[in-house]
Amino acid sequence: MHRKLKWFAVLSTVVMVFVLLGGALVTKTGSSLGCGRSWPLCNGELIPSNINAELIIELAHRVVSGSAAIMVVILSIWAWKAIGDKRETKPLAVLSVFFLILQALIGAAAVVWGQSKFVLALHFGISLISFASVFLLTLLIFEVDKKFDTTKLQIDKRMKYHTVGVTIYSYIVVYTGALVRHTDASLICSDWPLCSNGSLLALPSNMYEWIQMGHRVMAGLIFIWIGYITWMAVKHYKNQRVVYMGWIVAFILVTLQVAAGAVVVLTELNIYVALAHALFITCLFGLLSYFIMLFSRPGVEYAPVQETTPGELKSSKMITQQ
Repeated sequence: MHRKLKWFAVLSTVVMVFVLLGGALVTKTGSSLGCGRSWPLCNGELIPSNINAELIIELAHRVVSGSAAIMVVILSIWAWKAIGDKRETKPLAVLSVFFLILQALIGAAAVVWGQSKFVLALHFGISLISFASVFLLTLLIFEVDKKFDTTKLQIDKRMKYHTVGVTIYSYIVVYTGALVRHTDASLICSDWPLCSNGSLLALPSNMYEWIQMGHRVMAGLIFIWIGYITWMAVKHYKNQRVVYMGWIVAFILVTLQVAAGAVVVLTELNIYVALAHALFITCLFGLLSYFIMLFSRPGVEYAPVQETTPGELKSSKMITQQ
């Protein structure tokens, strides 16, 4: 059922990942003005004549972003018609198109007129929302066949509040990470995890060090927070595989994210590690957004969850029926 739609949705999601990685690559290589102050043309030309590395990176990013915009619009309309009866479909379709257009406009404005670095840091986060919307739309399409059951979830309010809180917080962490890149503060601290630069007791001495260390502290906190939620999932939700496995994957992703951040500093901004750093947070935010969608559904029961074995759960149901 909807086989072609599924393939197209997966392809659209993959292309959106390349949009995010392409944007990160443009920033990390300083290629944002590779096409000059011209948009959508490159240096005022349809086919550029003076080609260099920065131009190729920026032009490739524009081509991929333009292709993604077309694909997301098609996917949104297609999903609207095919699975428009599902409560999340229409809002996600609107969000995916709106935020993709918004990030394109911010990118264009930055090229033509220039933007504050604090405004430019929003660019990645806006693209992230569009990606998450496309990703969730893709999962909705696959849910139609009911090959994996995401209904009848039972979670306690503590899990719900932690999930919402850490998702919002992750977006703030994303912004601080983007701010590090846009202010060229990635290598302002030569050490990790402290910004000691030779002195263990030294505090950040300028704005760029504070930006870098602020991001590191926030990244450390989200690692601890997701670790705690994963502990709750492992202890109380073994019988709910989506929650149990989902949080284990989330903890793996946040661990890889923190490790990649450290390696970026220690390797002095290795481009491949830096792109992996962007990829891990993209996947993590998509997964957290999926939890939000699941936990907000009408069929979810919010009740205290006790640690029980499958045998104990079955016995309690039999007693209740008697």
